[in-house]
Amino acid sequence: MTDPIESRVFDIIAKSAGVEREKITAETTFKDLGIGSLDAIEVIFDIEEAFDIHLPEQDANLDADTASGLVAAVRQAMASGTPATT
Repeated sequence: MTDPIESRVFDIIAKSAGVEREKITAETTFKDLGIGSLDAIEVIFDIEEAFDIHLPEQDANLDADTASGLVAAVRQAMASGTPATT
């Protein structure tokens, strides 16, 4: 069964990175896709906007974070009711 949150996050990453959706797996990192730090921030903004959430600032290395880690962060923000700030 397809996870709708994971699917949507992966679609956003693919669109932002300009890569085929099939290239993104749970273990894919931004670095694997050639997404630099500034572009990674843009991907995060796109995800926040799509889900109407705010992902907390992280000290983590965006290049090393996996797609599944980003999906988990989205789930956590949704569960905690962390709305986007305007």
